[in-house]
Amino acid sequence: MKKLLLTLGIFLAVTAVSKAQLLPKVQFGIKGGVNLSSLSNSGSTFSSENRAGYLGGIWARFGALGFNFQPELYITSKNVDINNSNGAASSAKFTSIDVPLLLGGKIGAFGLGGRFYAGPLLSFAINKDNNLGSAVGSATRFDYKSSNFAITAGAGIDISKISIDLRYEAGLTKQNYFDGSTNYKTRVSLFNLSLAYAFL
Repeated sequence: MKKLLLTLGIFLAVTAVSKAQLLPKVQFGIKGGVNLSSLSNSGSTFSSENRAGYLGGIWARFGALGFNFQPELYITSKNVDINNSNGAASSAKFTSIDVPLLLGGKIGAFGLGGRFYAGPLLSFAINKDNNLGSAVGSATRFDYKSSNFAITAGAGIDISKISIDLRYEAGLTKQNYFDGSTNYKTRVSLFNLSLAYAFL
């Protein structure tokens, strides 16, 4: 009898999990978080240090058969410190509207689950603030493009209507950094950690 009840319990649990993954589901919500930005500098004589920024916006998730599509729209601040070969330091801050288009999968049921995803990201700069400092000189500049592309990937956990996500964003668009004598090509990449709430 105990074995029968145990088998029945396992069957019902598996059925519930499968049903939760197969049925179509639509969610909408808000999110906010922090990020750490850096510049690629392979073969270059300058270095960059991570600085914290913020993000905040909205998201939607359309899922069925254990997979989901998650478009997002948020405002984010990306900050970096730059040290060139002359020992001069500068900082750059960019505010942009980012639009990730994520494809992924989900496992779990009863309001608790894990997700993994990846996809392209489009970024549109709305503010560029370069603080080059007197030691660097007016000839130094960092040209952050108005439109940028990236690939992002990450994972998250869902607890009822709360979600926590950690992802990495690898910049694809090359940016120009000129230190007064040499022009470098670099890319902006970052990690971000966010907290989201689902209204549906």
